[in-house]
This record gives sequence, structure tokens and C-alpha cells, in this order.
Amino acid sequence: MSRLDSFIRRLSAQRDILNAVADQVRMLEGPVLELGLGNGRTFDHLRELFPDRRIIAFDRAANAYGPSMPSADNLVLGEIKDTVGRFVGAGASLAHADIGTGYEDKDAVTLTWLPGIMAGVLASGGLAVSGLPLDHADLQTLPLPDTVKAGRYFIYRRR
Repeated sequence: MSRLDSFIRRLSAQRDILNAVADQVRMLEGPVLELGLGNGRTFDHLRELFPDRRIIAFDRAANAYGPSMPSADNLVLGEIKDTVGRFVGAGASLAHADIGTGYEDKDAVTLTWLPGIMAGVLASGGLAVSGLPLDHADLQTLPLPDTVKAGRYFIYRRR
């Protein structure tokens, strides 16, 4: 598969999953967390899905397209593994992380801290959506929409 096709499938999976869980998230209290703002595409989609919800984005630097940039009070800059730790216990309704690199060695390092952080920021019943698998005792794997190939993206519920 070409890198372009892989990119399209990843973004389609992301969109399909976020759309599929939106009603569940709306029934929960708490902010939405976006780990990995990037150029702001997913952040912008989250704003459309949850217009009345606080959405906090995390990234190393602010590189989002102008209209897709969060307000200063909803943007946390720095190494995500360090900055998001301040939000453990925040009771998030949804935490989305698309911070995989595609390099097994780098992603293995991320997976030493990401599952615990994702479980830690979520409220009981909150949802984690991730491009990387999250192996954590407090996270229950949920089924994917039919449009998403197994292993492409992941959904979990905080026990």
C-alpha cells in the first residue's frame, strides 16, 4: 500500500471512529483531550462534533492552520508525555491520540507512557481513541465501526 493510501485510511478511520462515538461522548461530562494537535484537522472536527465542550489540545509546538488553532487557554505546548500528566484526574469524556510515528522503536517508547496517561485522564466510562494500541488494565477494548480495518485504529472505554 502506498503511503498516500495508508494516510487516507488512517484519517478515514479516525473520522469514522470519532463520528461513531460522538453520541456516547455527548452523554458524558468532562473535557475532550486531543493529544497531538498537528495542523489541527482533527481538532477542527472535534469542535464540529462537540461545539459546547471544552477541547484541550497538546503538542510540542503550535503548527496548526490558523482557523484550526485552539485558543491559548486550550493549547498546552511541550513534550506531550510531560504536559498531559498535569491532566491526570481531569475526568475527560474523550481522549484522542494520533501520535504514532510509524517507526516501531519510537512508538515502543511512546507506548511505555501513553496507555497509563490515557487511562489516567479519562472519567470512568470515558472513551480513548488512539492510532496506537493501548494495553492497560483500566481500558476495555471496544469494537470498531465496520468501515475500519482491525489494527488500523483503536477504541477503549475507561473501566
